[in-house]
Amino acid sequence: MPSKIVGTRRPSAARGGGRAPAPPGRSRGGLRGLHERARKAWDRPLTAYYVIIGAGMLITTLGMVMVYSASMITALTYDLVPSYFFRKQFFAALLGTGLLLLASRMPIKLHRALAYPILVGAVFLMVLVQIPGIGHAVNGNQNWISLGGPFQLQPSEFGKLALILWGADLLARKHDMRLLTQWKHMLVPLVPGTFMLLGLIMLGGDMGTSIILAAILFGLLWTAGAPTRLFAGVLAVAGAIGFLLIKTSDNRMRRFDCIGATDPGGEGAPCLQAAHGIYALASGGWFGSGLGASVEKWGQLPEAHTDFIFAVTGEELGLAGTLSVLALFAALGYAGIRVAGGTEDPFVRFAAGGVTTWITAQAVINIGAVLGLLPIAGVPLPLFSYGGSALLPTMFAVGLLIAFARQEPAAKAALAMRRPGWGKRAGVRWKSMRRRVKKRPSGER
Repeated sequence: MPSKIVGTRRPSAARGGGRAPAPPGRSRGGLRGLHERARKAWDRPLTAYYVIIGAGMLITTLGMVMVYSASMITALTYDLVPSYFFRKQFFAALLGTGLLLLASRMPIKLHRALAYPILVGAVFLMVLVQIPGIGHAVNGNQNWISLGGPFQLQPSEFGKLALILWGADLLARKHDMRLLTQWKHMLVPLVPGTFMLLGLIMLGGDMGTSIILAAILFGLLWTAGAPTRLFAGVLAVAGAIGFLLIKTSDNRMRRFDCIGATDPGGEGAPCLQAAHGIYALASGGWFGSGLGASVEKWGQLPEAHTDFIFAVTGEELGLAGTLSVLALFAALGYAGIRVAGGTEDPFVRFAAGGVTTWITAQAVINIGAVLGLLPIAGVPLPLFSYGGSALLPTMFAVGLLIAFARQEPAAKAALAMRRPGWGKRAGVRWKSMRRRVKKRPSGER
């Protein structure tokens, strides 16, 4: 009679019909591994350098595509060829690429040497804007100079770049002399000089550009380590002046009334632009109606290729397209913060902080207005909207960030190792070193 077979006791998990439990930590190993790989990739010396180049070029390229799509109907309205605005933007992008390459290759000392000439030139042009017969108004703002034919110049856009370079050089020199611990050296002459620029801009009625200039000032003070009380005091004074300027202008007050508006309004349609911007975003869905298939750009949405190009992007490319644009701006801003925080050079830290504040603040103000979260300030989306006067200094500023990123010691060494022929020379040296090693007997270890 066969003996009774005693079964081996199985684990409780197996008795329950399931698999044996994974070792501790394995269920999270994938996420942890992914996080570690992402952190190591971001910590590489050249990551910020390549992110700035890639994000800047992708934003500019996608912007030119959307400018062509959003401006065709406007061009036909003025009896122009459909590609009229695209051609001008493409020409400005070529000039901007040259400025970007120039700025990225210039030494830091030359950037500092150009700070005062650029500031003087910007102030001179901003004064010319206020002279009758030279400056002229566009959409109620007296801030343009005609260069002949279809070309115009907006000097206030170059004032942003001038403020960053001048302010960074000023703060860096005071940092070297250990004067930034005194509040008067922190504020003078940086704050009076900024208020001078703001006054010249506000003479033309351009509130949007004034807000960006004020944001750059706060970015410089924050990067320089201004005390909280000092920072709050400057912010309170600027806020009071801004409130007074808004309260005394019916046009600016109406812009606040249109925050979140979904109805164009009654007579005169005061919220026409804000409402149709929301309509464009709402009709885009997840992936949009298709490139070139926007309905709002056929006259319902004013400034479709300039201030409200983000709305046309949402209508044609959907949520996926708008999130991609936001991700590119976030990557560019984060890389700029890394450059500012990872350098020992005070000028590089202040200038990188100023450029990052400029681009991110202007993007937030523009996109917030399109989404109905902020009042319409009339500022373009950096590197994306139509306008050569805005594109040229912004691309130069991106070139500044590239120059700063490549000047880091670790990045400089990594770039030197990737030069053509370096690997071949290193291989020759390695082979020559191997030949010098004496061959050991076969039994020796």
